[in-house]
Amino acid sequence: MTISQATFAYVAQLVHERAGIHLEPGKEYLVESRLAQPARECGATDVDTFVARLRAHPTPATVEEVVEAMTTNETSWFRDVAPFDALREHVVPQVRATRPSGPLRIWSAACATGQEPYSIAMTLADLAAGDCDVLATDLSPRALERGREGHYTSLEMNRGMPAAALVRHFRRSGSGWQVSDALRSRVRFAHHNLLGAPPAWRTFDVVFLRNVLIYFDLATRVRVLDQVLRSLQPGGWLVLGSAETTLGVHEGFERVAAGAATIFRAVPVPAHAVTPVAALWAPGVHVPAVPVATATGLPTPRGAGPL
Repeated sequence: MTISQATFAYVAQLVHERAGIHLEPGKEYLVESRLAQPARECGATDVDTFVARLRAHPTPATVEEVVEAMTTNETSWFRDVAPFDALREHVVPQVRATRPSGPLRIWSAACATGQEPYSIAMTLADLAAGDCDVLATDLSPRALERGREGHYTSLEMNRGMPAAALVRHFRRSGSGWQVSDALRSRVRFAHHNLLGAPPAWRTFDVVFLRNVLIYFDLATRVRVLDQVLRSLQPGGWLVLGSAETTLGVHEGFERVAAGAATIFRAVPVPAHAVTPVAALWAPGVHVPAVPVATATGLPTPRGAGPL
Protein backbone atom coordinates (compact mmCIF):
# COMPACT_ATOMS: atom_id res chain seq x y z
CA MET A 1 0.00 0.00 0.00
CA THR A 2 1.14 3.56 -0.73
CA ILE A 3 0.21 6.47 1.50
CA SER A 4 -1.90 9.29 0.12
CA GLN A 5 -0.39 12.53 -1.09
CA ALA A 6 -2.27 14.38 1.65
CA THR A 7 -0.60 12.19 4.29
CA PHE A 8 2.82 12.68 2.77
CA ALA A 9 2.39 16.45 2.44
CA TYR A 10 1.32 16.78 6.07
CA VAL A 11 4.20 14.68 7.44
CA ALA A 12 6.72 16.44 5.18
CA GLN A 13 5.54 19.85 6.42
CA LEU A 14 5.56 18.70 10.04
CA VAL A 15 9.11 17.34 10.04
CA HIS A 16 10.36 20.37 8.11
CA GLU A 17 8.86 22.76 10.65
CA ARG A 18 10.00 20.79 13.68
CA ALA A 19 13.33 19.30 12.61
CA GLY A 20 14.31 21.10 9.40
CA ILE A 21 14.28 17.80 7.49
CA HIS A 22 13.42 18.21 3.82
CA LEU A 23 11.39 15.31 2.38
CA GLU A 24 11.18 15.49 -1.39
CA PRO A 25 8.40 13.87 -3.40
CA GLY A 26 9.36 10.26 -3.98
CA LYS A 27 10.05 9.64 -0.28
CA GLU A 28 6.54 8.38 0.40
CA TYR A 29 7.93 4.89 1.00
CA LEU A 30 10.15 6.27 3.77
CA VAL A 31 7.23 7.92 5.57
CA GLU A 32 5.17 4.74 5.27
CA SER A 33 7.94 2.47 6.56
CA ARG A 34 8.97 4.76 9.45
CA LEU A 35 5.40 5.36 10.66
CA ALA A 36 4.14 1.80 10.27
CA GLN A 37 5.10 0.81 13.81
CA PRO A 38 3.66 3.91 15.56
CA ALA A 39 0.46 3.33 13.56
CA ARG A 40 0.23 -0.29 14.74
CA GLU A 41 0.97 0.67 18.34
CA CYS A 42 -1.96 3.10 18.43
CA GLY A 43 -4.34 0.63 16.80
CA ALA A 44 -4.60 2.35 13.41
CA THR A 45 -5.20 0.10 10.43
CA ASP A 46 -2.64 1.95 8.30
CA VAL A 47 -0.45 5.04 8.18
CA ASP A 48 -3.11 7.15 6.46
CA THR A 49 -5.51 6.49 9.34
CA PHE A 50 -2.81 7.22 11.91
CA VAL A 51 -1.93 10.54 10.31
CA ALA A 52 -5.59 11.47 9.87
CA ARG A 53 -6.07 11.02 13.63
CA LEU A 54 -2.99 13.13 14.27
CA ARG A 55 -4.28 15.92 12.05
CA ALA A 56 -7.65 15.89 13.79
CA HIS A 57 -6.25 15.73 17.33
CA PRO A 58 -2.55 16.71 17.44
CA THR A 59 -0.86 16.19 20.79
CA PRO A 60 2.72 17.05 21.75
CA ALA A 61 3.49 13.38 22.48
CA THR A 62 2.24 12.11 19.13
CA VAL A 63 3.88 14.94 17.19
CA GLU A 64 7.18 14.14 18.94
CA GLU A 65 6.75 10.45 18.14
CA VAL A 66 6.26 11.16 14.44
CA VAL A 67 9.20 13.56 14.21
CA GLU A 68 11.43 11.13 16.09
CA ALA A 69 10.40 8.27 13.82
CA MET A 70 11.36 10.35 10.78
CA THR A 71 14.82 11.32 12.06
CA THR A 72 17.89 9.22 11.35
CA ASN A 73 19.97 8.06 14.32
CA GLU A 74 22.72 6.32 12.34
CA THR A 75 25.99 6.46 14.26
CA SER A 76 29.15 4.57 15.20
CA TRP A 77 32.30 5.01 17.28
CA PHE A 78 34.96 7.34 15.84
CA ARG A 79 32.89 7.53 12.66
CA ASP A 80 35.10 8.13 9.59
CA VAL A 81 38.17 8.40 11.90
CA ALA A 82 39.66 11.48 10.13
CA PRO A 83 37.62 14.09 12.04
CA PHE A 84 38.89 12.70 15.34
CA ASP A 85 42.45 12.71 14.03
CA ALA A 86 41.92 16.37 13.08
CA LEU A 87 40.61 17.12 16.57
CA ARG A 88 43.65 15.46 18.13
CA GLU A 89 46.39 16.69 15.81
CA HIS A 90 45.14 20.07 14.60
CA VAL A 91 42.24 21.61 16.52
CA VAL A 92 43.15 21.00 20.15
CA PRO A 93 46.81 22.06 19.72
CA GLN A 94 45.69 25.30 18.03
CA VAL A 95 43.14 26.07 20.73
CA ARG A 96 45.62 25.37 23.49
CA ALA A 97 48.28 27.49 21.77
CA THR A 98 46.05 30.55 22.10
CA ARG A 99 44.30 29.59 25.36
CA PRO A 100 46.49 27.28 27.47
CA SER A 101 44.14 27.24 30.46
CA GLY A 102 40.42 27.03 30.98
CA PRO A 103 38.04 24.27 29.96
CA LEU A 104 37.92 23.14 26.36
CA ARG A 105 34.24 23.23 25.33
CA ILE A 106 32.91 21.05 22.53
CA TRP A 107 29.34 20.72 21.30
CA SER A 108 28.28 17.45 19.65
CA ALA A 109 25.04 18.44 17.92
CA ALA A 110 22.57 15.79 16.73
CA CYS A 111 24.51 13.27 18.80
CA ALA A 112 22.04 10.37 18.43
CA THR A 113 22.69 7.67 21.07
CA GLY A 114 26.00 9.11 22.24
CA GLN A 115 28.75 7.39 20.28
CA GLU A 116 30.08 10.65 18.85
CA PRO A 117 30.34 12.67 22.10
CA TYR A 118 31.89 9.72 23.92
CA SER A 119 34.36 9.32 21.03
CA ILE A 120 35.23 13.00 21.41
CA ALA A 121 35.68 12.58 25.17
CA MET A 122 37.93 9.55 24.65
CA THR A 123 40.04 11.52 22.17
CA LEU A 124 40.44 14.36 24.67
CA ALA A 125 41.23 11.97 27.53
CA ASP A 126 44.05 10.41 25.48
CA LEU A 127 45.45 13.91 24.86
CA ALA A 128 45.44 14.96 28.51
CA ALA A 129 44.08 18.26 27.14
CA GLY A 130 43.18 19.70 30.53
CA ASP A 131 39.65 20.47 31.65
CA CYS A 132 37.21 19.47 28.93
CA ASP A 133 33.42 19.65 28.72
CA VAL A 134 31.43 17.97 25.98
CA LEU A 135 27.82 18.97 25.44
CA ALA A 136 25.80 16.35 23.55
CA THR A 137 22.40 17.39 22.17
CA ASP A 138 19.74 15.77 20.07
CA LEU A 139 16.11 16.16 19.09
CA SER A 140 15.24 12.63 20.23
CA PRO A 141 14.57 12.10 23.97
CA ARG A 142 14.91 8.33 23.50
CA ALA A 143 18.32 8.64 21.89
CA LEU A 144 19.47 11.00 24.63
CA GLU A 145 18.37 8.60 27.34
CA ARG A 146 20.44 5.85 25.72
CA GLY A 147 23.41 8.19 25.70
CA ARG A 148 22.97 9.12 29.35
CA GLU A 149 22.75 5.47 30.33
CA GLY A 150 25.98 4.77 28.47
CA HIS A 151 25.13 1.10 27.99
CA TYR A 152 25.74 -0.45 24.57
CA THR A 153 25.28 -3.89 23.07
CA SER A 154 28.17 -5.94 21.79
CA LEU A 155 26.91 -5.33 18.26
CA GLU A 156 27.02 -1.58 18.80
CA MET A 157 30.50 -1.81 20.30
CA ASN A 158 31.74 -3.67 17.22
CA ARG A 159 30.98 -0.62 15.08
CA GLY A 160 34.29 1.20 15.19
CA MET A 161 35.41 0.78 18.81
CA PRO A 162 39.23 0.28 19.07
CA ALA A 163 40.29 -2.46 21.46
CA ALA A 164 42.51 -0.13 23.51
CA ALA A 165 39.66 2.35 24.03
CA LEU A 166 37.30 -0.46 24.97
CA VAL A 167 39.65 -1.68 27.69
CA ARG A 168 40.34 1.81 29.05
CA HIS A 169 36.88 3.34 29.02
CA PHE A 170 34.32 0.52 29.33
CA ARG A 171 33.44 -2.38 31.58
CA ARG A 172 31.37 -5.47 31.00
CA SER A 173 27.72 -5.13 32.00
CA GLY A 174 25.51 -8.13 31.38
CA SER A 175 25.68 -9.01 27.70
CA GLY A 176 26.85 -5.50 26.77
CA TRP A 177 29.26 -2.76 27.83
CA GLN A 178 28.99 0.21 30.18
CA VAL A 179 30.79 3.55 29.75
CA SER A 180 33.10 4.25 32.70
CA ASP A 181 32.00 6.83 35.28
CA ALA A 182 35.07 8.92 34.47
CA LEU A 183 34.12 9.17 30.80
CA ARG A 184 30.44 9.78 31.52
CA SER A 185 31.37 12.70 33.78
CA ARG A 186 32.91 14.49 30.78
CA VAL A 187 29.71 14.47 28.70
CA ARG A 188 26.45 16.32 29.37
CA PHE A 189 23.33 15.36 27.44
CA ALA A 190 20.54 17.84 26.73
CA HIS A 191 17.46 18.04 24.53
CA HIS A 192 17.91 20.63 21.80
CA ASN A 193 16.41 21.48 18.43
CA LEU A 194 18.85 22.94 15.90
CA LEU A 195 16.09 25.22 14.63
CA GLY A 196 15.95 26.94 18.01
CA ALA A 197 18.44 29.20 19.77
CA PRO A 198 21.92 27.82 20.52
CA PRO A 199 22.36 26.10 23.89
CA ALA A 200 22.70 28.56 26.77
CA TRP A 201 26.16 27.31 27.71
CA ARG A 202 28.54 30.15 26.91
CA THR A 203 30.44 29.59 23.66
CA PHE A 204 32.24 26.59 22.23
CA ASP A 205 35.72 25.99 20.91
CA VAL A 206 34.51 23.25 18.57
CA VAL A 207 31.12 22.22 17.19
CA PHE A 208 30.59 18.78 15.65
CA LEU A 209 27.58 18.96 13.31
CA ARG A 210 28.13 15.89 11.18
CA ASN A 211 25.82 14.37 8.59
CA VAL A 212 22.98 16.70 9.51
CA LEU A 213 23.01 19.50 6.92
CA ILE A 214 22.49 16.96 4.12
CA TYR A 215 18.88 16.56 5.32
CA PHE A 216 18.14 20.30 5.18
CA ASP A 217 17.21 22.61 2.34
CA LEU A 218 19.43 25.63 1.65
CA ALA A 219 17.44 28.10 3.75
CA THR A 220 17.54 25.78 6.75
CA ARG A 221 21.29 25.21 6.32
CA VAL A 222 21.88 28.96 6.43
CA ARG A 223 19.65 29.30 9.47
CA VAL A 224 21.43 26.50 11.37
CA LEU A 225 24.92 27.72 10.42
CA ASP A 226 23.98 31.21 11.64
CA GLN A 227 23.19 29.73 15.03
CA VAL A 228 26.35 27.62 15.08
CA LEU A 229 28.44 30.69 14.26
CA ARG A 230 26.90 32.54 17.19
CA SER A 231 27.75 29.65 19.49
CA LEU A 232 31.45 29.51 18.57
CA GLN A 233 34.38 31.33 20.11
CA PRO A 234 36.07 33.74 17.64
CA GLY A 235 38.18 31.48 15.45
CA GLY A 236 36.33 28.41 16.71
CA TRP A 237 36.08 25.21 14.69
CA LEU A 238 33.20 23.48 12.93
CA VAL A 239 33.39 19.80 11.96
CA LEU A 240 30.90 18.64 9.31
CA GLY A 241 30.27 15.31 7.59
CA SER A 242 32.45 14.30 4.66
CA ALA A 243 29.70 15.18 2.16
CA GLU A 244 28.93 18.56 3.72
CA THR A 245 30.40 22.04 3.34
CA THR A 246 29.81 25.68 4.21
CA LEU A 247 31.17 26.80 0.83
CA GLY A 248 28.47 28.57 -1.16
CA VAL A 249 26.17 28.39 1.86
CA HIS A 250 27.60 30.65 4.57
CA GLU A 251 30.47 33.14 4.46
CA GLY A 252 31.15 32.94 8.19
CA PHE A 253 33.48 29.96 7.82
CA GLU A 254 36.69 29.22 5.97
CA ARG A 255 37.71 25.78 4.77
CA VAL A 256 40.85 24.30 6.36
CA ALA A 257 42.58 21.06 5.36
CA ALA A 258 43.60 19.01 8.40
CA GLY A 259 45.22 15.78 7.31
CA ALA A 260 42.60 13.56 5.68
CA ALA A 261 39.79 15.74 7.03
CA THR A 262 38.35 19.06 5.96
CA ILE A 263 37.18 21.30 8.79
CA PHE A 264 35.89 24.86 8.95
CA ARG A 265 37.01 27.84 11.01
CA ALA A 266 34.77 30.70 12.10
CA VAL A 267 35.84 34.00 10.57
CA PRO A 268 34.60 37.56 11.17
CA VAL A 269 31.72 38.50 8.88
CA PRO A 270 29.84 41.77 8.35
CA ALA A 271 26.85 42.15 10.67
CA HIS A 272 24.47 42.06 7.71
CA ALA A 273 25.80 38.66 6.64
CA VAL A 274 24.40 36.88 9.67
CA THR A 275 20.64 36.46 9.73
CA PRO A 276 19.11 38.40 12.65
CA VAL A 277 17.49 36.09 15.17
CA ALA A 278 14.12 37.75 14.68
CA ALA A 279 14.27 36.99 10.98
CA LEU A 280 14.41 33.27 11.71
CA TRP A 281 10.73 33.54 12.49
CA ALA A 282 9.87 36.01 9.77
CA PRO A 283 6.62 35.84 7.77
CA GLY A 284 6.58 32.68 5.71
CA VAL A 285 8.40 30.64 8.36
CA HIS A 286 5.60 28.82 10.17
CA VAL A 287 6.25 27.75 13.77
CA PRO A 288 3.59 25.30 15.03
CA ALA A 289 1.70 25.76 18.27
CA VAL A 290 3.44 22.90 20.04
CA PRO A 291 6.70 24.40 21.42
CA VAL A 292 10.02 23.50 19.84
CA ALA A 293 12.28 21.96 22.46
CA THR A 294 15.54 23.63 23.38
CA ALA A 295 18.42 22.72 25.64
CA THR A 296 17.47 22.07 29.25
CA GLY A 297 19.18 20.94 32.37
CA LEU A 298 22.29 23.09 31.85
CA PRO A 299 23.50 25.91 34.05
CA THR A 300 22.56 29.30 32.64
CA PRO A 301 25.65 31.53 32.36
CA ARG A 302 25.54 34.98 33.87
CA GLY A 303 23.90 37.49 31.59
CA ALA A 304 22.16 34.84 29.49
CA GLY A 305 18.50 35.31 28.79
CA PRO A 306 15.88 32.63 28.21
CA LEU A 307 16.28 30.33 25.25
